Amino acid sequence: MGDFIAAAPPPRLRLGMVGGGQGAFIGGVHRMAARLDNEFELVAGALSSTADRALASGQELGLAPDRIYVSFEEMARKEAQRDDGIEVVSIVTPNHMHFAAAEAFIRQGIHIICDKPVTNTLNEARRLKEMAASARVAFVLTHNYAGYPMVRQARAMVQGGELGTIRVVQAEYAQGWLSQRLEDTGAKQAEWRTDPSRAGAGGSVGDIGTHAFHLAGYVTGLQAESLAADLDSFVPGRRLDDNAHIMMRYAGGAKGMIWTSQVAIGHENGLRLRVYGEKGALNWAQEDPNYLWFTPVDGSTRRITRAGPEAGEASARISRIPAGHPEGYLEGFASIYSEAARLIRGAQKGEATANDVSVPGIDDGFEGVAFIKACVRSNSQGANWVRLEH
Repeated sequence: MGDFIAAAPPPRLRLGMVGGGQGAFIGGVHRMAARLDNEFELVAGALSSTADRALASGQELGLAPDRIYVSFEEMARKEAQRDDGIEVVSIVTPNHMHFAAAEAFIRQGIHIICDKPVTNTLNEARRLKEMAASARVAFVLTHNYAGYPMVRQARAMVQGGELGTIRVVQAEYAQGWLSQRLEDTGAKQAEWRTDPSRAGAGGSVGDIGTHAFHLAGYVTGLQAESLAADLDSFVPGRRLDDNAHIMMRYAGGAKGMIWTSQVAIGHENGLRLRVYGEKGALNWAQEDPNYLWFTPVDGSTRRITRAGPEAGEASARISRIPAGHPEGYLEGFASIYSEAARLIRGAQKGEATANDVSVPGIDDGFEGVAFIKACVRSNSQGANWVRLEH
């Protein structure tokens, strides 16, 4: 028999980035995630709207001088004209720039990976959905917690009927970093997140509440129908909410509750999900991500580990390292990027999406913006119940 020759891996997808230059935390996270599974190569960027910073940021990353741009409109146009132009762009700007940037690249037929929330208004989200469908462009939203192995395990268990009919869903995302007026100190991350012109109508509900909302729906498969939201700005003078208590009603009769806060002193990134069904319950915490706790109605609580014997194919498929070693935030982002690569390559070939690709997309983005809008509207009406748009 002849020697076995492994098939050559597909070439890395040519990636561009909008935003994420010097001083931007999330840009570095996206670049690390894109590299982790060797699916992408960063070749171009409009990393800042300030010329000097854009140039310096591009040089630090080793980009060719003629592929460092100040304007994302110029980048979209010129990259589309190159034989070796970018195939996909990551948009990691503050929220208010997502729509214009995504629109510019969709018009050039370039695939999109975008931070959440996808836009600041439902009309913008609807427009991007229509444009992406018309242009046959893949649109991926980086709800990175959907890339955690134990989140995939929980989703598979719910889909497999192990919890039976879902009755109660509780999600929370608690932070304490904005318990003081950091926006007055020059802190870049605090400045734009508390500015309605850049962050949009939601403060904590837009920044971290959308993660809790998405995680609840992603794991359970339930669609939110209506909500009642009580939003607060506890820090004097703050223009956007920094704490919210939200009651949820889901299709089929399940009830839920979401707590989101950025003034919960002592909490760092306390994203947690609890799901209660007629046959059992699940409990998962982002700060201890390798463990999923399952309690059947007629048995004792069991700990399911990321690489343990009870974990199924859904979690094993995106696990990278041996049992007992922490795997979480960066790997979750990388799982989103790797599934995005599969989605994009499929789109380039005109193939249908693989069944095991469950990456968040433009529909999830629309639902997230609808969630923010409903929260703000409910709060303005004295926490009345309001319906979500779909």
